[in-house]
Amino acid sequence: MATPVTVYGPPLSTAVSRVLVCLLEKDVPFQLVPISMAKGEHKKPDYLKIQPFGQVPAFQDDEITLFESRAICRYIADKYPSKGTMGLFGTNPLVKASIDQWLEAESQSFNPPSSILAFQLVFAPRMKLKQDKALIKQNEAKLVKVLDIYENRLGESRYLAGDEFTLADLSHLPNTQYLVEKTNRAELFMSRRNVGRWWDEISSRPSWKKVVEMQNAPSQ
Repeated sequence: MATPVTVYGPPLSTAVSRVLVCLLEKDVPFQLVPISMAKGEHKKPDYLKIQPFGQVPAFQDDEITLFESRAICRYIADKYPSKGTMGLFGTNPLVKASIDQWLEAESQSFNPPSSILAFQLVFAPRMKLKQDKALIKQNEAKLVKVLDIYENRLGESRYLAGDEFTLADLSHLPNTQYLVEKTNRAELFMSRRNVGRWWDEISSRPSWKKVVEMQNAPSQ
């Protein structure tokens, strides 16, 4: 039996949860090794050997070590094309380019404001840190502009890269989950008919429900 791949990091991390949902979509067995960032485990020498930037996740597949969640997801989808959800990263160069295009949009345009909002609105209160109201307002305005573009796109196709669920959609799950379910900013998504329909659909996938269960487990 093949050795399961290993993911290092806590499920509550948006980057870790991105990798976990990809593995579940592809039906790839994995071992999860929680890394306590509060205890500084991500800065220990042994961990830095597999993740030199001291961040999560880190990923191992036999002798291969990877970091950066989107790169890991691309690798998983390419290595296991016939397992689980087909076409997660496309089946021809044109489809792959379309998926990559929206993955870049997520990384460059959606992720920065949504990550800041998730931290300020969800994690800062948990960490007893003062919220930066000006920063929240600034990034909410940035996110609105991105979601307006998404609303138009999702009026043309079922998913961002076409009519099939792909990494382009999957990559949005972690941050959006926090903003829709853990803040009072859900209307940013749900007030837009196409974005709301898209979110309801992608967040209802069994793979993501499993990740949310892992995030809500008592040990977290």
